[in-house]
Amino acid sequence: MPSYNYGGQALIEGVMMRGRDAIAVALRHPDGGIVFATERLDSGFHGTRWSKWPLIRGLVVLYETLVVGTRWLVRSANVQAEEEGVELGKGSIILMLTLTLAAGIGIFFLLPLLVASVTTANVENGFVQHLVEGLVRVAIFLGYLVLIGRAPDIRRVFQYHGAEHMTIHALEAGDPLTVDEVRKYPTAHQRCGTEFLVVVILLSIIAFSLVGRQTPVVMVVSRILLIPVIAAVGYEILRFGARHRANPVMKVLLYPGLLVQMITTKRPTDDMIEVAIVSMEEALEADGATAPSGSEAFERRPMRLGPTEATTEATTGAAPGIAATPTGSTAPTDPPPGS
Repeated sequence: MPSYNYGGQALIEGVMMRGRDAIAVALRHPDGGIVFATERLDSGFHGTRWSKWPLIRGLVVLYETLVVGTRWLVRSANVQAEEEGVELGKGSIILMLTLTLAAGIGIFFLLPLLVASVTTANVENGFVQHLVEGLVRVAIFLGYLVLIGRAPDIRRVFQYHGAEHMTIHALEAGDPLTVDEVRKYPTAHQRCGTEFLVVVILLSIIAFSLVGRQTPVVMVVSRILLIPVIAAVGYEILRFGARHRANPVMKVLLYPGLLVQMITTKRPTDDMIEVAIVSMEEALEADGATAPSGSEAFERRPMRLGPTEATTEATTGAAPGIAATPTGSTAPTDPPPGS
């Protein structure tokens, strides 16, 4: 059982694992090999004691998901386009995040408020408006996931999402990180970001009902200002639930999140599990830890990301402390799903 709760994120043809002090990324390169990279998280604000405080730590993780996660999501797409040397500048990333946040707040918070305000204008009970607002938010959220999940490329991301969860399950059980051992586990996990979003939606119904019916300006501003508060509380609930999985009350509260993961996670192929295992092994290595005894050591090579390194023709090698052995697999050849 690891001393730290490892988390992760699915990327384009890859997985990012977040450890105690660093993240590790592993991607399936178009040539069939696995490339990897690590990035430290123990400098700057990440390394301060305040970043570990309750409520604050949830905002730190949210920042890492938005900024670090977006940066590596773009890099993973560049690798598939064989444009690894193309780096987004800080200005480009800030612009992208700003537009993404604005669209997310508008679609998932302000649009439900508008719909609920119009449809319940003649209802005196304010809680009805907040309930309708919450239901509209859930409908938009689920509809969005189902819609994007129909795209073949996004379905593959959902498969890597499943591989990430299964690998974390195996690590937490102390099993060797092998394809056969990892495949035994479910694709859903109690600390998933999808479950976090479900908790946030449920908390928003409660929080916004406390604000009550106010002027349109106050209601709009309250939705925006309460987002970090709701996110911080939601993260703590998710951590508590993960530590008390056997508690019947927590099982009921977190069960909707597990159901939603039926949409956002899919059973991966063996080569996807290999990538997730490499990412986890590199994250453990970056933290000064070791993978469970008997773990497979798949062939890998460092990812080149510098602006003058437009190719990834690096010498094949394993991560420090891990012997390289052939994976025996090639680039994914399974046809994309029809739906």
